[in-house]
Amino acid sequence: MWQKVANWNTLRNQMLAGFIAVMIIVLICAGAITYNSVSTLLNTKAETQMKQIASQANGRLEAIITQIDTLTLQAVNDVYLQQLFLSSVQGKAPDFSERQSLLKIANHIQAYSGVSNVELYTTGFARMFPLDEQKLTDLIEPHWIEQADKEKGKLIWIGSDPKYPETVLAIRRINLVDRWFSNGGYLMVRMNRSYFDFQNQLPDTGHRELMLLADSSARPIVSEGEALGGISSLMHTDAQQVTLEQRRYILVKQLSEQTGWTMMILYPVSDITDGISVLRWAIIVSGAIGLVLFIILSFLLSSMITRPILRLMRAMRNTRQGVLTPNLTPSYTTELNDLNVTYNQMVDNINRLIKLVYEKEMIQSRTELQALQAQIDPHFLYNTLEALYWSLQEKDEEELADLVVAMSDLFRYVIGNPNKDVWVTLDEELEHIKRYLSIMSVRFGSRLVWNIDSEDVYGPVHIPKLLIQPLVENAILHGLEGKIGTGLITIRVEPSPIETTGLRITVCDDGPGMNEQTLQAVQESIERGGAAMRVGSSSSSVPSPKGKGMAISNVQRRLQLYYPSLPDTYRGLTITSSPGLGTSVSFDIPIFKEEHDEPIGENHSHR
Repeated sequence: MWQKVANWNTLRNQMLAGFIAVMIIVLICAGAITYNSVSTLLNTKAETQMKQIASQANGRLEAIITQIDTLTLQAVNDVYLQQLFLSSVQGKAPDFSERQSLLKIANHIQAYSGVSNVELYTTGFARMFPLDEQKLTDLIEPHWIEQADKEKGKLIWIGSDPKYPETVLAIRRINLVDRWFSNGGYLMVRMNRSYFDFQNQLPDTGHRELMLLADSSARPIVSEGEALGGISSLMHTDAQQVTLEQRRYILVKQLSEQTGWTMMILYPVSDITDGISVLRWAIIVSGAIGLVLFIILSFLLSSMITRPILRLMRAMRNTRQGVLTPNLTPSYTTELNDLNVTYNQMVDNINRLIKLVYEKEMIQSRTELQALQAQIDPHFLYNTLEALYWSLQEKDEEELADLVVAMSDLFRYVIGNPNKDVWVTLDEELEHIKRYLSIMSVRFGSRLVWNIDSEDVYGPVHIPKLLIQPLVENAILHGLEGKIGTGLITIRVEPSPIETTGLRITVCDDGPGMNEQTLQAVQESIERGGAAMRVGSSSSSVPSPKGKGMAISNVQRRLQLYYPSLPDTYRGLTITSSPGLGTSVSFDIPIFKEEHDEPIGENHSHR
C-alpha cells in the first residue's frame, strides 16, 4: 500500500491536481470577467450617448456665439456709429443727443440676441454709451483690451464677469473704415448666464445629466450646485470618471474654438449599473470564495514543492572551510528524494576531491614560495657584494669595518630561517632598507639622497620579508645610475585609497623615467615574469646589465601568492613613469594579516 502511495505521490501528480483546482477557480472567476464586460459595454454606450449630447449642446452654443458675433459686427459697421467714433478720434467730442442716438443700435442687438446690455467706449476707454462716466478699465482686465486690439475686430469672449457673476461679457474693437481700419473704440455686450443654460432643450435620455459650461479662467457660466466647487479640477483632469460629493460620474468635455470655453457633461455611474446589483454581488461573493480557495491551494502546493528544495539549498549554503555539508532530511516526494540522494553522493565525491586538490595546492604553494625566496636571496647578495667591491677601493680601515658590520646585519636579515622569518613587521623591513641604503651611500656618496615617510602606527603591520627592498634596489640601479647629479629615493607608507583597511607602499625615484611604450613593455614583461627589463630607465628596451632583471617579477608573483584574497584590481605592482620625471612603483596590502593571506604550512609566530 505504501508503495502505491509513493508511486502516486509524484511531483507531476501534485502539479496536475493543483492545475485542476486552479482551472475550477478560473471558471468561477469568469463571472467577474462577464461583469466587467457588461459594465464596459454600458459605460461605452453611455459615453457615446453623452458625446452626442455634448455635441448638440456645443452646436447650440456655437449658434448663439455666431448670432452675437453677426449682430455686433453689423453694429460696429453702422454708418452713424462709424461717423460718431471717427469724430471722437479726430478730437470732436459727441454731444448728449448724438450719444443718445446710439440707443437704437443697442436696442437692435438686444432685440434679437438676448443681450441684456450694450456698452460703447472710446479709444481712451471712456464710456460713450450708456451716458455715464464709467471706465472700461474699471470693468475688465487690461489684457482683454490688448487681446481685442490684437484680434483687430474679432469678437473676444471674456466669460463670467468677476464683478457681476450673473452676467457674461464679450468685447470687440471698432475698426474705422474711413481711417484705414484703425482703432476707433470698443463695443462690449453683457448677457445673462441663464441664456446659455439650454440643458432643458436637449433630448431627454431618461437620466439626469449635469451640464457645466466654464470660461477659460475656470469661472462657471452654467453649473449645477454640486459641481460648482470642482470646475477647475474637472477642466484640467484627463480621467474619464470623476467623483463629486461622493458620487461617481462619467465625464465628457468639449472645447469651443470660438470662445475658449469648455462644455462638460457629467453622467452618473450609478445610473449605468442599475439593474445588475444582484449580479454584481453574486459575482463578488463567488470571486471571494474562489480567491480564498486559490490562495489555500497555492500555498499548500508551493509548500509541498519548495520546502524540500529550500532544505537542499540551505544545505548547499552551509559550507565550512570549503567543505560541502550533505542534506540528511528526507523528502516525501519521489523526484525530490532522488535529487536529495544524488546531491548527498555528489557532496561526498566533491569533499574528497576538495581535500585532494587542497593538499596538492598546499604542496605547490609551499614549493613555489620557497623557490621565490631562494631566488631573491642570491640576487640581493650579488648586487650588495658588487657595491661592496666598488667601495673597498676608496675607503680606509675604520670605514671598512663599519661597512662590514652593516653587511653582516644585512646578510643575517636576508639569510634567516625561511620557515620562521617569512613574515616580518613593517618596522623590521624599513630598518633593513635603511641598512641597505647606508651601504649604497658608501658607493654613491652624496649622489644618493633618500627619505622614508612612514608613521609609527604602521610599524607593527606584518608584510612578507624582502618585499620592499627589491623595489629600492631597482630604483637605485636604474634611477640613480642613469642620472647625472644627485638622485632622490623616496619610500612612502600611507593609507590605501582603494582599500579602507589597507596600506599603500610606494618607492619613487627622480631618475630619467620611461616613455609610454617602454612602460607598457615593462608591465607586460612583469606579468610574463622573468624578462630582464630595466624598470625606471627610458632605454629599457635592452636587457639590464645588472643581475637578471628578476626582482620586480619576483615581487609581483609573491604579492599574488601572499595575498590571494585581495581583488585582482590592486593585487600586484602599479608602475607610473614619465620621461625626465622619474618612476614610481607602488602596491597595496591589507593591515590585518588573515589566515589565508599566509602561504599554507608557514609558521605564524610573528602575528
